Amino acid sequence: KLEGLKTIAVTTNGINLTRLLPRLKEAGLNAINISLDTLVPAKFEFIVRRKGTNLSSKATVLILAGMCLLYLQVNCVVMRGFNEDEVLDFVDFTKDLPLDVRFIEYMPFDGKYCCFEILLGHK
Repeated sequence: KLEGLKTIAVTTNGINLTRLLPRLKEAGLNAINISLDTLVPAKFEFIVRRKGTNLSSKATVLILAGMCLLYLQVNCVVMRGFNEDEVLDFVDFTKDLPLDVRFIEYMPFDGKYCCFEILLGHK
């Protein structure tokens, strides 16, 4: 309801998103960034530190892309030795979906990090 506000977005790993989505949409949500750094279930559980998630972010991406009601972007932080071998799998997974994919290279630097981004627009 703020004057001039055009976009309300949320960044999420998607674990609780399907449960919260109706209320978020009522509040004006119109864009979602889903953090999905891996398509491998064991790696996903390691990242989110929860057992039994069964790649809920991947399922959420598919559900939201099928709904086509919101702007959808998938963010993937690419980490050497962890998921760099999955980049082509991400491209293949998302190539026919109405969303953007942003690959972000994780680069440790004195306890902080900087990133290099590649944005693939599939819309």
